[in-house]
Amino acid sequence: MYAVGAAVLLVTTAVLVGRHIQETRHTLRVGWPPVLGSWEPHVGPGTPAAGIVAILTLAYGPALAARLPWRALLTLAWGTSTAWTLSLALIDGWQRGIAARLTTRNEYLQVIDRFHDIPAALGDFTHHILIQSPDNWPAHVAGHPPAATLTFVLLDRIGLRGGGWAGIWCITVGATACAAVLVAIRALADERSARRAAPFLVLAPAAVWMGTSADAYFAAVAAWAVALLALAVTRGSLPAAGAAGLLSGLTCYLSYGLTLFALIGAAVLWLGRDRLRGRPVLLIPLLAGAAVVPAAFTLAGFDWWEAYHLLVTRYYQGAGGVRPYSYWVWANLACTVLITGPATAAGLRRTGAVLTRGRGRGEFEGGKAEPAERRGAGPVLDPADAGTRLALLVAAALLALLIADLSGMSKAETERIWLPFAMWLLPACAFLPRPRAWLTAQAVLALLLNHLLMTGW
Repeated sequence: MYAVGAAVLLVTTAVLVGRHIQETRHTLRVGWPPVLGSWEPHVGPGTPAAGIVAILTLAYGPALAARLPWRALLTLAWGTSTAWTLSLALIDGWQRGIAARLTTRNEYLQVIDRFHDIPAALGDFTHHILIQSPDNWPAHVAGHPPAATLTFVLLDRIGLRGGGWAGIWCITVGATACAAVLVAIRALADERSARRAAPFLVLAPAAVWMGTSADAYFAAVAAWAVALLALAVTRGSLPAAGAAGLLSGLTCYLSYGLTLFALIGAAVLWLGRDRLRGRPVLLIPLLAGAAVVPAAFTLAGFDWWEAYHLLVTRYYQGAGGVRPYSYWVWANLACTVLITGPATAAGLRRTGAVLTRGRGRGEFEGGKAEPAERRGAGPVLDPADAGTRLALLVAAALLALLIADLSGMSKAETERIWLPFAMWLLPACAFLPRPRAWLTAQAVLALLLNHLLMTGW
């Protein structure tokens, strides 16, 4: 409980100090520090639905996660995560909660008409990043490589036009991230760890910001890149390696900051090093796949490095140049507490215990781990137990998040921007005893946040 107490203290301090700074200096540029939003208690059509999803998941989630066939569990996790995210978004109403989210002045749908000639738009993309440039891109378009905007352009081209379809896309695709994380945990640690983590991935407070945010879609792409890489190194699958490379390349062209997922990928390769040494040919489709998206955008005239350097300038031309690093470098972590919940804080404490004292399996309730070969999940990857392997994967995600924090390129709005990293911290909850009590705390936090705050970005 010390970890939870520290997390609560961090959030409380961030709120109190943040309100003081905002009221006296007006430099935080957020309505309810440390969250970008406003204090606006409300209910909506999603209120009863969210309550029902939460109650059913609390009542039956842990038992179903333990008993269901694996593929059925993945399907149920995705479906329930979708329902949870959608119902939370509908607390704000269909228009404000979903349909209008991606149509505001800073969002991607504002520039759909400027991509009527896609190759020309990509070749000219960097000329509109800086604020003083003619027809400068809106903040979120300028702040991401063009694959992010191009996704919504292509949705528009196939007839899924407008904010409603864009919002549903982000929610339904974003919800698959929980299934991807489960696939990776099963491959790299063991199935029992994945099953214990499943309810926490489904009922995450992060869902408040997963609906409706393009970062939910980014989180899913990044998560599947890691999951496919895990399958490649544990099963020796060449197609999985190629697909992992392809999605890794796409991830880097959806968000500059998600290049830090290379740290999580490196952890996967390290955990699967024995299989990789025995089958080094896996690196060929992996690297070839990773080159596809960068090559395509480069040939179209988009220079990733030039765009990133221009973005840094643009960032400090706007709110990033005003928001104080001295506050956000620790208040960002308070945002992380809000999207991952008190259970993750407790789980991270146990993750640290696993890594420092080597008590991986001992952190789980119950008996010994079943051998991986018996479960059909592939060979044991290294001498360490499943708990240690899971802890290493979570630690890699935490390291990536901390580097993102120290970079200063994410001052505020990290409750949205860091959703891809948050998905890989939630599995730390697999180490917790009494999962239903912790799940209740997660659900209550999400419901309170969505009913008391009107979030925005």
